[in-house]
Amino acid sequence: MRPMTANNPLLDFSDLPLFDQIRPEHIAPAMDKLLADADAALRQVSQPDFPAEWGALAGTLDVATERLGRAWGSVSHLNAVADTAELRAAYNAALPRVTEFWTRLASSAALYAKYKAIDAATLNAEQRQAHTHAMRNFVLGGAELQGAAKQRFAAIQERQAELSQKFSENVLDATDAFALYASAAEMDGVPADALAAARAAAQADGKNDGSYKITLKLPSYLPVMQWGTNRALRERLYRAWATRASDQAAGEAAARKFDNAPLIQEILALRQEEAQLLGLPNFGALSIIPKMAESPEQVLRFLRDLAAKAKPFAQRDVADLRAFAAEHLALPDPQPWDWPYISEKLKQARYAFSEQEVKQYFRAPKVLAGLFKIVETLFEVSIHRDSAPVWHPGVEFYRIERGAQHIGQFYLDCAARVGKRGGAWMDDARARWLRPDTGQLQTPVAHLVCNFAEGIDGKPPLLTHDDVITLFHEFGHGLHHLLTQVGERDVSGINGVEWDAVELPSQFMENFCWQWSALQHMTAHIDTGAPLPRALFDKMLAARNFQAGMQTMRQIEFALFDMLLHTTPNTTSDDGQAPAPMPPHFQTVLEAVRAEVAVIDPAPFARPAQTFSHIFAGGYAAGYYAYKWAEVLSADAYAAFEETATASGLPNVETGRKYRREILETGGSRPALESFKAFRGRAPSLDALLRHQGMA
Repeated sequence: MRPMTANNPLLDFSDLPLFDQIRPEHIAPAMDKLLADADAALRQVSQPDFPAEWGALAGTLDVATERLGRAWGSVSHLNAVADTAELRAAYNAALPRVTEFWTRLASSAALYAKYKAIDAATLNAEQRQAHTHAMRNFVLGGAELQGAAKQRFAAIQERQAELSQKFSENVLDATDAFALYASAAEMDGVPADALAAARAAAQADGKNDGSYKITLKLPSYLPVMQWGTNRALRERLYRAWATRASDQAAGEAAARKFDNAPLIQEILALRQEEAQLLGLPNFGALSIIPKMAESPEQVLRFLRDLAAKAKPFAQRDVADLRAFAAEHLALPDPQPWDWPYISEKLKQARYAFSEQEVKQYFRAPKVLAGLFKIVETLFEVSIHRDSAPVWHPGVEFYRIERGAQHIGQFYLDCAARVGKRGGAWMDDARARWLRPDTGQLQTPVAHLVCNFAEGIDGKPPLLTHDDVITLFHEFGHGLHHLLTQVGERDVSGINGVEWDAVELPSQFMENFCWQWSALQHMTAHIDTGAPLPRALFDKMLAARNFQAGMQTMRQIEFALFDMLLHTTPNTTSDDGQAPAPMPPHFQTVLEAVRAEVAVIDPAPFARPAQTFSHIFAGGYAAGYYAYKWAEVLSADAYAAFEETATASGLPNVETGRKYRREILETGGSRPALESFKAFRGRAPSLDALLRHQGMA
């Protein structure tokens, strides 16, 4: 028997989510109640006598669906950061029901007709933009389909949700399943803090034999790959990393249990079928409709044009690595597991510093304080510690204010741990909304999630400079969501922003990680407390574009693979004769892309597609190019700060105010290109990106 709903924390919308009280057994009864309420609201507004008015629709339907979305968002968040077998089972049991409702809502012909009948003259600018998006989304949601086609479209949505969730679970489980216990000799060269963490992890497992535990969580895996001198150990780790969730994984049982290849094939087939039901040639054409780019062909031209500019620099990077490896490391024929090690050694030799040396200055609390100082100065806000129910003791909570005005709040969850999805992301817990039911302004709340190493022996966590960049990146997303001044929920913050523009604020913030005036306020040596020396910063700056060509080509490889995978139909069926509406095998597409743009030969057993969660479980399908597309926008936007910087190199506050008002505060209430032009005074240019990456 399901528990009563009276004390269900998922049904408490009085303030913040009660994360410390939510249990798996709360999910089913909460979804029963919220889905029933949302369904009743949908039936009510679909009646012929219900007024075709924005306020009436919002006050009835949007209020019900917003509650459903917030509660399900809390469940989904816990599923990503605090996975347990019980939570996963409850989540998966509810997922088809939740997906079915949203699919039915998006494809409702009656609701579509009601929105068509709304008089646009009665709407303000924000509502008109939200209405425009809604009309487009009804078409993309299958509202114009009939009969069997509509039923099939709905079935496709439910199956895709199930497959994407399973894909994500396989990646997490395959990552968490691996552990290697290495000896002290095998760990030669690994930095002291990584050694201490590995020893502590082994001891926690009851290993008191002096061994070191290495996992595939990045804070554990990367230090060994970058600094470990034992080539055999690096090979074992690389093979485990590169074959996660694939048929190449070590051990037959592991391969059978977590292999994502069958899921990828089915996901791709369903996406192709979905596009064709909507009258489009492929999923790439469908995905591009709500984005800034005009067509998949334009995206492919953009990527290949950038590749042509970057490839000579990438080839030079590889040549430098090969020469250094042969001359100084006795590695005349480097293998994939050698490249991170060679790169770190070459950087030390060329620039006389190492990432490990820099890391000693980036104490996590000090970095966070420096980040807050930049944001407070540039965007005229203040950030304060706050309290809220959380899902783990290490989670922090903050509020943002401007004078006496409450702006928003955010959770910060930085530490890597078992049961937490890898990577880093920002998600919204609640959107800014002038609520139609109460007339009160609802302020936004965001989740900021990273996966950094924890502190050792009572000391604060240390961040690599890449970690610092990641933190600034996700905080940029958070600012986009939190600083909005839009009152219409569907276009406030990141809502309604074109997917290929949503990375602009995040990548923009990364630039401050390379600014001396900013770093002075966020560094303190772990032992002495001294700030980062200017001489060391100058070395870092000189090395900023180290292997920029290789890194750019790697991103282009992913983006090309993604778009070609979703735009190149399979030309043969199983019998090799008739056309089939299905993309070619993903590995074949990947190999063709590598032949076109890769500058380093991959390991034949590597299966990166099987862990490419961005496009198979993360919303970036036929949209991974957005990282490079938005990088053009962000580099050009930051160039405005370079052009107006003070004599001491500090950002101009007036430029920050203009950026805040024209980019961050407007959210999705107008097209991203209009917002960019309002800030910059012109269309974006590729020049700043190439200059920033040393490829001008």
